[in-house]
Amino acid sequence: MGEAVRVAYEAKADEYAERFGTMAAVHQSDRDLVAGWAQGISGHIIDAGCGPGHWTGFLKDLGCDIEGVDLVARFIDAARTSFPQAMFRTASLDNLGSRDGQLAGILAWYSVIHLPPGELHVALAEFARCLRPGGTVVLGFFDGPAGEAFPHAVAPAHTWSVAAMRSDLAAEGLEVTEAHVRSEPGCRPHAAVVARKLGVREGAETF
Repeated sequence: MGEAVRVAYEAKADEYAERFGTMAAVHQSDRDLVAGWAQGISGHIIDAGCGPGHWTGFLKDLGCDIEGVDLVARFIDAARTSFPQAMFRTASLDNLGSRDGQLAGILAWYSVIHLPPGELHVALAEFARCLRPGGTVVLGFFDGPAGEAFPHAVAPAHTWSVAAMRSDLAAEGLEVTEAHVRSEPGCRPHAAVVARKLGVREGAETF
């Protein structure tokens, strides 16, 4: 996330948290997808670009080992107040502050939408670096032509097609295992994918 985007979210953090900072604002199918994904994970999860922290708090309450990270300090302050049961810290999508192969899962729910086409690969490479072999990432994003810009309420954003996202993830060693698209009247089309980091074959001996 660029500096201009960070500043834009700092300015609107309180308004954003009020409108979107609870699970009541989340579509039921999104809740079901993310909850089902997370409950199949054993190990540490990062909510990358956690915003006001509602997803982190939700998954923490489900028993997940999770922490939320965001570049916007006002979001982190709000998240710590609203969800004291969970851990939060400042970090960026291109530097999650995790060791190589440390994470079992990453949730990136609409956190990559402000990355222009030439920068998306940087975040995806960071996700791949931090995930252990077999670890998975869930990305939520706006469905549409790959890299097409549109006037988001906070800062310029981009749509992405499932096919293009699949290709970009594959370039970083992440294989899409699930893909979902949803379109409703009056709303911009939504997409979500689950991708798995390729690595050591299941069942292979390690030494």
